[in-house]
This record gives sequence, C-alpha cells and structure tokens, in this order.
Amino acid sequence: MKNIVNSYKKSGVNISLANKLVKHITNLSKKDVKKTKGSTKQDVIGGFGSLFDICNLKIKDPVLVSCTDGVGTKIDLANKFKKFDTIGIDLVAMCVNDLIVQGAKPLFFLDYIAVGKLELSKTKKILQGIFKGCKISNCKLIGGETAEMPGIYSKNKFDLAGFSVGIVSKKKILDKYNVKNNDVVLAIPSNGIHSNGYSLVRSILKKNKIPNNLKNEILRPTKIYVSEILKLTDNNLIKAAAHITGGGLVENLLRSIPKNLSLNINLSKIKTLKIFKWLKRKNISDQEMLRTFNCGVGFCLIADSKNISKIKRMFPRGYTPYEIGYISNDKNKVNLSKSLRW
Repeated sequence: MKNIVNSYKKSGVNISLANKLVKHITNLSKKDVKKTKGSTKQDVIGGFGSLFDICNLKIKDPVLVSCTDGVGTKIDLANKFKKFDTIGIDLVAMCVNDLIVQGAKPLFFLDYIAVGKLELSKTKKILQGIFKGCKISNCKLIGGETAEMPGIYSKNKFDLAGFSVGIVSKKKILDKYNVKNNDVVLAIPSNGIHSNGYSLVRSILKKNKIPNNLKNEILRPTKIYVSEILKLTDNNLIKAAAHITGGGLVENLLRSIPKNLSLNINLSKIKTLKIFKWLKRKNISDQEMLRTFNCGVGFCLIADSKNISKIKRMFPRGYTPYEIGYISNDKNKVNLSKSLRW
C-alpha cells in the first residue's frame, strides 16, 4: 500500500504563495516609507507587530481614536463582476470616515483578508485599493493579516476587515455636547451607495436587470471625506458630525446630538441620486430607503449658521454641503417634514 504523505499545502494552505504576497506588500510598503516625510525604517511592514512613531506629530494633549469596519456583502458583487481594485478603497473609507466624526486625523491602517484559496493576482488588486484608500486619506498601511482558510470559505469567496487609528487634540474633539439649539444640519453628498444596504441591492439585482447607465454605480468606491473634514476641524467651523452608514440618515445623526435636543430634517431638501431612484422603484418604502441607504447624503455636519458660507468654501465641486435641517429643543426627538424627492 502506497504511503501518503500529508502536508499543509495538500490540506489547502499554500505558505509559499502567502510568502510571495508578504514580499509584494513589503516592497510596496518600503516605497511608501521613502515617500512619507518623517518615516523611519521601523515603519516597514513585516514584523510581528506594527510600529508607528507619534513623537514628531506635535499635537497638544493628544487622544488616540480607533475604529474597525468591513464592507459587508458588497464583496459578493465584487466577486460577481470580478472587480477587485476598488473594494479596498471602500474598506479604508468605512474606517477613516468614522475617525473623522470625532475630528481625528487618520494615522495608520491595518487590514485582514480571509480567503478560501489564496489567488495572488486577485489579492494584489484588493491591496492596490487599500493602498489607494490610505493615500487618499493621508494615512499609512502599516500591517495586516491574510488568512487562507479552506473549508471555511468556498474557493473564490473572501472577506475583509479594516482597523484604523487616528489622533486628535483633546480640545479639538468633535463632541455631541458642543451642539446647541438652533444649530444647522448640513448634508455632504455621497457619490453613490457607498458600502451599506448591499444585501437588499443584491436581492433586487437577482430579479431586476440594472440599466447600463447605472452599472458603474454598483461598485463605485465609497467617498473618503478626510481632507475636507479635517480642514473644517482645523478652523473650528463645525461642532459635530455623522458618517451616514448602516441605519441611514436619522439613526446616525441622533448619535451626534445630546439627548435633550431634537433633530429636525426637511426630507424634500435631500438631493437623491439616480441609483437610489432606481432602487426606490423596486417596491421599497420611503422609510426602508431612509433606514437602509444614504439616499445621496454620505456625511453630515452640525454647525452654527454663521459658519455656513465658510464651510461651503472648503469643499470641491460636486460635494458642497447644503442645509437640510436644524437642531431644536422640541419634545419630539425626531421631526421629519415633507418627503424625499424621487
């Protein structure tokens, strides 16, 4: 009887291929370090833990802010359309857009990629997007983990998680207790679906063919708001903010105002995008649209009305904030007026 030699590779885990990926990431990291002012040789990926030197940041009373997130079932559509170079941007965006809600400047990012079978080309494309997202948000990819798990994920399936840390001066923290009666609520446009509501999107796509002019909207990467929001915090122009993700506009805004104040939103002022109008026509109620999708609002600001014109000047064309509501001390916690425009 032939003696069968067992190995990790035969069980489905290819360490040699994983090492090639680590080498690829390390080389990209070294190039990034050379381009980054103040970087040191300790910043390069490859150790058991990742190091980041904060000595030269010159921030008074620094506070670290951390967050983690993923991109949900948008991954399934990336697989379906075989487009992997932008899903990493989504991953970074979902984390750093949460950091800036508290006024924190993103410092570094780590990723976790879990696969059933490691495909080098596919994983390199995912990492390409992660590096691009870090570049847009002016932070560094300093570490991560790629796990090959046969039997847990089917052959072409994968999952992503991101972890980001930022820093803010204690006096610059955006806090809901800064919000006062009569402050205004400003909406910053999204660039599409971002990374929420994709279980419903996928369900609709199974039964409906999407128009050709909207196909690119399905995997459009989430807008990263870091540059604009940090300009506002540097100039003390906003009191609080909200990243409009799972739960939609109302639930996320409520996290950014004190319990004794009320949120008032004029829904007719929201500039809905074409992709949401198409989804709405698939028998989805207004309430469900508001809870599931951003409906065209990717981020919100709460500010004193005297700062509106200054705030608008901080944004590029296409993303200028506009007024959709105000804060009051009414008895009702939420007051929604009129309806979304479809």
